[in-house]
Amino acid sequence: MATTITRDRLRRLADVKPERGRVLSVFLNLDPTEFATPAARSTAITSVLTKAAHRIDEAEGLEHDERAALKEDVERVREALMASDIAQNGTRAVAVYACKPADLLEVVRITRPVDAAVVLDRTPYLEPLVADASEERWCILLVNRRNARFFVGDSGGLEETDRVEDDVHSQHDQGGWSQARYQRGVEKEKDDHLVHVADVAFGAYKRRGFDRLLVGAPEELVGELEQKLHPYLRERIAGRLHLDVENSSIEDVRGAAKSAIEDWRRRCEREALDRLTEGVGRGGRGAAGLAAVLQALNEQRVETLLVGDGYRSEGGRDPDTGMLHAGDHGPDGRELERVGNIVEPAIEKAIEQSAKVIKVRYHDDLGPLGGIGAVLRY
Repeated sequence: MATTITRDRLRRLADVKPERGRVLSVFLNLDPTEFATPAARSTAITSVLTKAAHRIDEAEGLEHDERAALKEDVERVREALMASDIAQNGTRAVAVYACKPADLLEVVRITRPVDAAVVLDRTPYLEPLVADASEERWCILLVNRRNARFFVGDSGGLEETDRVEDDVHSQHDQGGWSQARYQRGVEKEKDDHLVHVADVAFGAYKRRGFDRLLVGAPEELVGELEQKLHPYLRERIAGRLHLDVENSSIEDVRGAAKSAIEDWRRRCEREALDRLTEGVGRGGRGAAGLAAVLQALNEQRVETLLVGDGYRSEGGRDPDTGMLHAGDHGPDGRELERVGNIVEPAIEKAIEQSAKVIKVRYHDDLGPLGGIGAVLRY
């Protein structure tokens, strides 16, 4: 069971479009505050799969063998959800995608709770995964004059991975030439320690990979340390932490990192919204409102799609071309396939075009812009 939702993984799922049959998308909430025991999870699984069976029975336009394949998919989903490790490693929800004609059975761990749901459609239902797909991998580096500790993971699952301890003498104030020589030696040991830490940090980056770096070090060291880091790491620095290197617990580190990561996400969202506002204001590289955004997606011009958290709207899809529209008729007046929530196929289309998708949660700029916007490539 893969544990990371990447943009590449989303794009691969978005590319699943079976010629026959439907894709069954099942979401199960595993939030331990509600489903901490196996009995509670078993009840939740039974409930969501009963809903799936009813959805298949009520679905229109299915041939006999397509309906039979979907019933087999329900049993395959049941087996996947009943796995003993389903709720491990910080999993708060799980999505299972099944389509026998497309040879698809994929289980996706989600690091935050989502509502239990069943979707039966021609493609996998991906909207609940978007927030996790934008989740970046982080490294926390804590350093003092002798020691360093490394923590790597996503915001919900940081683990300590490496430690460094070097023999660096303490400073003293005896004075005289011997003091000066001693101080030079201490400074050399400190510099060697920081170089060692920087080397270990780059090795951790090459072995484990991470997108962003948070650095915690005394004020007199932090600038020197950052200068010794490889340029690849310096460009990934997202902020600084104030933690005791030797005595901070893993929970202390996770708590401080969570706050810093939230600040980083808020800044990134702000930057994307500012780009959108500027593009819309200049009438250039920005689209606001459902109709304009769908047109830009149809033209494959979207660089970043921004969707208000909870935004929904009806729309239409041309069954021949796959073009999306805000109304139920195309530009030529032809009646379109009605879509209850046009945001989901809009997100799929953005993913197919390798556009970034942001669920806007921290700011309310999208309200006056119609709840949805896009930064354009051109």
